[in-house]
Amino acid sequence: QVQLVESGGGLVQPGGSLRLSCVVSGSTLDYYSIAWFRQAPGKERSGVACVGTEDSDTKYEDSVKGRFTISRDNVETTVSLQMNSLTSEDTGVYTCAAGPTPYCQVVAGTEFLYSYWGQGTQVTVSS
Repeated sequence: QVQLVESGGGLVQPGGSLRLSCVVSGSTLDYYSIAWFRQAPGKERSGVACVGTEDSDTKYEDSVKGRFTISRDNVETTVSLQMNSLTSEDTGVYTCAAGPTPYCQVVAGTEFLYSYWGQGTQVTVSS
């Protein structure tokens, strides 16, 4: 059974950085696209970044482009999300998800692509 465990969340000041990790167990990572979703307080969950089975296939939600970087390490079965220049708008619960599809998506309505989900990690951006 595929399991995903996130780590790296916490409290950070505006302008700061955090690096989230998603460790996948129970399967090789080679055949899965991985996405990070965020649920801000009072809002629906939405995708922020994803990486397909090819490292070059990465997509980002518009508000995080240029600030967030997603990367995968198939040997370590880990997907990381480097988050820089954080703002209060980035506050939320970040959850990683894995889907048996070569090409990833994070636009609205594509959650169905992801079969396996972690429990989430809280990110709070506040002074």
